[in-house]
Amino acid sequence: MRHVATDAFVDPPLHTRITDFLLMQADRPEDPHLYTVLSADGAAREVRAREFLASVRGVAKGLVAAGIGPGDRVGILSRTRYEWSLVDFAVWYAGAVPVPVYDSSSPQQIAWIMGDSDAKAVFVETEALEQGVLEAARETPFHAAENIWRLDGTGSDLDDLTRAGADVPDEELEARRTSRGLEDVATIIYTSGTTGPPKGCELTHGNFVRLCENTALVVADIVHPGARTLLFLPLAHVFARFVEVIALYTGTVLAHTPDVKNLMADLESFRPTFILAVPRVFEKIYQSARLKSEKGGTLKSLIFARAAATAVSFSKAQQAGRVLPLLRARHALYDRLVYSKLRAAMGGEVTHAVSGGAALGTRLGHFFNGIGVYVVEGYGLTETTAPIAVNTPEVGKIGTVGLPLPGNEIRIAEDGEVLVRGAHVMRGYHGREDLTAAAFEDGWFRTGDLGSLDEDGALSITGRKKEIIVTAGGKNVVPNVLEDPIRASALVSQVMVVGDDRPFVAALITLDQDVLPARLELMGLDPAMPVAEAARHPKVVEHVQEIVDQANKAVSRAEGIRAFEILDVDWTEASGHLTPSMKIKRAKIAQDFADRIEEIYSRPAPEPAPAGAAERIREKLAGAHLPGRGEG
Repeated sequence: MRHVATDAFVDPPLHTRITDFLLMQADRPEDPHLYTVLSADGAAREVRAREFLASVRGVAKGLVAAGIGPGDRVGILSRTRYEWSLVDFAVWYAGAVPVPVYDSSSPQQIAWIMGDSDAKAVFVETEALEQGVLEAARETPFHAAENIWRLDGTGSDLDDLTRAGADVPDEELEARRTSRGLEDVATIIYTSGTTGPPKGCELTHGNFVRLCENTALVVADIVHPGARTLLFLPLAHVFARFVEVIALYTGTVLAHTPDVKNLMADLESFRPTFILAVPRVFEKIYQSARLKSEKGGTLKSLIFARAAATAVSFSKAQQAGRVLPLLRARHALYDRLVYSKLRAAMGGEVTHAVSGGAALGTRLGHFFNGIGVYVVEGYGLTETTAPIAVNTPEVGKIGTVGLPLPGNEIRIAEDGEVLVRGAHVMRGYHGREDLTAAAFEDGWFRTGDLGSLDEDGALSITGRKKEIIVTAGGKNVVPNVLEDPIRASALVSQVMVVGDDRPFVAALITLDQDVLPARLELMGLDPAMPVAEAARHPKVVEHVQEIVDQANKAVSRAEGIRAFEILDVDWTEASGHLTPSMKIKRAKIAQDFADRIEEIYSRPAPEPAPAGAAERIREKLAGAHLPGRGEG
């Protein structure tokens, strides 16, 4: 059993709470610039600490006047925008508990979260979302529907709330704010519900305060006064919420992008110094550049391919501590031709990126580091207030998620499960002592993820314990080992490996409909071809087969994908097959596409691909008698 721990650098007093960070910034003589509010016409407005504090206190007084008391829950149902952060801190300032809800949530999900948390009120972004709340309340009544406030510019209730709270004494508001301490619940964030109804994770002020104060010390070159980041991830997700708080604590300027359609324009105008995204976004950046080069002709395609290979080689050489002069010269050439243009597309001043939510992969990590953007890959869950381990540039182990953040410990159980404990781990699941007890073992939180620790204590995640497939032949298959490289290809949008209790491993695959026209054109096909027709076209099937064959090289023949079905639809959050954090809902997909899965297994079992040399050696060794522990 492997174990690694990192001691905490900071241990804040018990009376500390998140809003102390805001007061700290407002007390600075320079009145630091904390937020930039972007508008659709390209204009930008600076918000400094004292202005933000005044707005927060105004809305907080309105909440007090409306009867919201310390510890009461208040929902926030909105896209990522400046007002989301304003309301978040106002709820905290009033001593209450914000409960975020994804703006894409169904009426049933809204009703569950508002009812389970017993929220007393809810902020919504738009009239449409307000109607969604009212619809949810008609089906399943909940208290929050009695107090609904709007955030959007045309019908905002924030000014009305501020006016309504004008007579609330400063002393009363301060008493509400200071009634909270490290051990009190700061927020209840509901899990995405991939395996059942969402569970409410109770995260305390201490979880956020300790996390931010300790993490800021190990990523000081990324988050600091003068740094800038553009937040487009949903603030209902714990990762974005952590970034919101640590940005304020460190004085990092934060801007919000509600609509990713404006992302490239906002990156260009705001010019962040670091960006945050899920791996799919980084893959899209890479694949878009690759497709653009391929459409530019053979020469441009060759230049990009060599530039990509050079970036990876340069990064690996850097990590090994020795970059040869010829490689350095090649790298400098491609920096002028290729890398500088990719950095410009991200705003031109990005030096770091932060990736979370799923595995980034070694190839992409080295590629981005090679073009001058180090991707800080982290690992965490809602239950751990986002990151519990981070691969900082100082750790420099691309392909891992790094070392535990200060104040945390990681242990690998005998069955390979990752166990964690420390300052960032939640208090428990809201109202579910049974689930809380089942999630902890002798004080260690059972993550459900499988992983390993290397000789330096760096963590690698290898899969999900509950997602392991056991074939009819008894072979254990970890789906993401196959899925991640397939999903990384330009043409594929999503993939799900199947095969539990089946004679062989198969997969359902969907096509990326944004990339499909360009890929069809490169194949010499009609770019306007409908998805349903493309999914059956021999050239497309052949290309997907090549992608699958490449992924199969990572596993034995018994674990490889022997058949696949290309679907004529994609899986999206709107279709109910993806969570808001872009994870596939396996049970839902298996249910909705049961006929397509049965169709795969109704056909004669395909022969596995012939073994290569490495595979033949592995099989020979597996069949040989090798000395075990205690043998000579």
